[in-house]
Amino acid sequence: MEGAELAGGSGRSGHGCGAGGDGAVLHALVQARICVITLAEAHPLLQNGKTIKSINYQISANCSRLQNKVSGKSKRGAQFLTELAPLCRISCSDGEEYTIYSCIRGRLMEVNENILEDPTILQEKPSTEGYIAVVLPKFEESKTITQGLLTQKEYEEVLLKRFNSTS
Repeated sequence: MEGAELAGGSGRSGHGCGAGGDGAVLHALVQARICVITLAEAHPLLQNGKTIKSINYQISANCSRLQNKVSGKSKRGAQFLTELAPLCRISCSDGEEYTIYSCIRGRLMEVNENILEDPTILQEKPSTEGYIAVVLPKFEESKTITQGLLTQKEYEEVLLKRFNSTS
């Protein structure tokens, strides 16, 4: 995995590791324990001038993240995600395909339908308008998630070690 980040909000900022595969993601933890999932800076889609052809929230024949309908205070209808749950698949013009995983357990609050209409915002503004989804972790697990985070400096050191080991 390229690396997953957790940053922002009133909690501890930092970076964490996500599920396997090539779907590195960024989780921004905000005050209400909500995680905003976006691509990490190190993700291949943000490198090497890749061109996104399509983004698909249809995970399987019976599962589309677009069908997620949340209502009420108890968030009824939200799809439950595990760390290994795919959120979407992103296809590039060079034939490469990337599956983006949740990397955390929780309820899917929303997916960003704007990136379906304009996939370039995923690359141009990955940590803001180009987010992929919003996930609400289980209350009892939210503290564990934040405790396992790296600081920005620690994350950069991990990336530097990874880069140096491959060159």
